[in-house]
Amino acid sequence: MGEIVFTEKQEALVKESWEILKQDIPKYSLHFFSQILEIAPAAKDMFSFLRDTDEVPHNNPKLKAHAVKVFKMTCETAIQLREKGKVVVADTTLQYLGSVHLKSGVLDPHFEVVKEALVRTLKEGLGKKYNEEVEGAWSQAYDHLALAIKAEMKQENSQNPKYHLGIISLYHLGTLTFYSSLFLNKDFEIS
Repeated sequence: MGEIVFTEKQEALVKESWEILKQDIPKYSLHFFSQILEIAPAAKDMFSFLRDTDEVPHNNPKLKAHAVKVFKMTCETAIQLREKGKVVVADTTLQYLGSVHLKSGVLDPHFEVVKEALVRTLKEGLGKKYNEEVEGAWSQAYDHLALAIKAEMKQENSQNPKYHLGIISLYHLGTLTFYSSLFLNKDFEIS
């Protein structure tokens, strides 16, 4: 992938809006995961801290930590895109992210669910400061972070066939239904 153009203004929009959200992380972490489950209810089984509950637990440190990671890494990606024209994540961090997402059965449609939840949370948290430019900046940064994670998942999958899981998942996004499946000992490619 070539160099990406990410402007100073886009970087500033991401940083400024992240500063606003950081002021009430518990609230926006809860909102973020509530949005994920509203968009794709079956996604709760992908998160250890949500599996055994019917609702998003308040004051769950794992939930808060996960939401903060998503927002913070997307914000850091925006800075990297502006400064370097590409996503620069430490190899070990990227390998870890790829491995964890692959082991959890994460597929392309799941990244879109998270992106939509991210956008909805921004809209809620920023109120009148939310606009198309803010959404575009966060979306572009998130898309490039997701691409980097998916590339690592693909690499991990090709090197470790043991991750060919027997998972069949059904996820709903509005009227669209995503059927995603990985079958034991079948070739699988994350694009």
